[in-house]
Amino acid sequence: MPELLDGQTVQVQGSAARPYVLKNIGGVYSCSCPAWRNQSLPIDRRTCKHLKSYLGDATEAARVCDQPTTSPTVCTTSAVAPPLLLAESWDTVADPSGWMLSEKLDGVRAYWDSGKFLSRAGHPFHAPDWFTAGLPPVPLDGELWIGRKHFQQTVSIVRRQAAGELWRQVRYRVFDAPAVPEPFERRLNRIADMLAEHRPDFALLHHHIRCRNETHLREELGRVLALGGEGIMLRQPGSRYAAGRSATLLKVKQFLETEARVIGHQPGTGRHRGRLGALRAVLPSGVEFAVGTGISDAQRDHPPPVGSTITFRYQELTDGGVPRFPAFIAVRDEEPNPSTPDSPKGSRTMPTPRSKTLPADSATATATATASVSTRRFEFVRGSSDKFYEVSVRDNLVTVRYGRNGTQGQTQTKTFPDAARAQQHASSLIAAKAGKGYVEVP
Repeated sequence: MPELLDGQTVQVQGSAARPYVLKNIGGVYSCSCPAWRNQSLPIDRRTCKHLKSYLGDATEAARVCDQPTTSPTVCTTSAVAPPLLLAESWDTVADPSGWMLSEKLDGVRAYWDSGKFLSRAGHPFHAPDWFTAGLPPVPLDGELWIGRKHFQQTVSIVRRQAAGELWRQVRYRVFDAPAVPEPFERRLNRIADMLAEHRPDFALLHHHIRCRNETHLREELGRVLALGGEGIMLRQPGSRYAAGRSATLLKVKQFLETEARVIGHQPGTGRHRGRLGALRAVLPSGVEFAVGTGISDAQRDHPPPVGSTITFRYQELTDGGVPRFPAFIAVRDEEPNPSTPDSPKGSRTMPTPRSKTLPADSATATATATASVSTRRFEFVRGSSDKFYEVSVRDNLVTVRYGRNGTQGQTQTKTFPDAARAQQHASSLIAAKAGKGYVEVP
């Protein structure tokens, strides 16, 4: 069957005079036909006869049914999802010291059991016998992976029913043994022993190291991101395998730091009753949000005053521009403007806590609050298209924001080894958009 790679667009002839357009944008498949457009399902779960005809019925059924969602689905198969351990996100506050650290792979999660691979939704991956030869006869949890930045290629191979020799590009990286009732570190040792005994040609143990502290975590995250990786996974030492979402497994993506102005105080509950629960803050963009973690007991008793500027850490922005997992770091070294109308009388600025920093030459995904930001905006307005594309460079970070004019759009950030390479990447993005007809606007 033909493939539809990430970013690829093809035309297929349907019943209309003009051909329909099939697209794959970031793993979301679409068709310009009314049948696809008018479905009430989320866009990543829609399909139509044109996608089925081009990609194959079985491939489309597996793709649609394997998309994680809480919405009703059109899947009618009797697949049973395997009992997988699922990760929470690190809140940037919990101490990672002593946890087991590994690279977060951008592959396809696969559960090995009873001689076959199963997807998260319980659908089989049709791996050749020579690929599975030598895998131990016990349940394993791992990732089918080709390499960094090859997610779409991996998906296109493992979801086919007859990929054949293409599977030779894939490796099964094993990171857990669900049926072994021992602490995590011992499970890793058991996996290593089983793989050494059975000697499968296409499977290997995923590498783990002990995290020394938060600085070590940040350094490893920066190194992985600079290589094109997706992030870091943290596994609690001594933890057992348990199906479902668990705080014993944490995913760590990029860290960003910026500033916001305090506009209010939310009262605390529980043990924080009678003092600060969270800071209400606003970004320069006008987006309001709450910061409730990273605040010491002393700061809850005497919170940063309304009108003061705080530095906080977060992982990314939502489509609406709201910081995800914000954590308080410090009050900036300046008094709030005494003429600020909403600054309460008698308020005082707290001493600035010392925030953790990294060596200047360390590869890191942290953008400092004092770094200058260069942003360029482009628009494409033609026919029914009314889109924008922004490129921002901050030190070694390149952030793009894109979508329809009048919306917040989507935001993506990429980390580079140094500022020069970040600027080079931004220039290539701008050149590509200019070549497609985008026009720069003030």
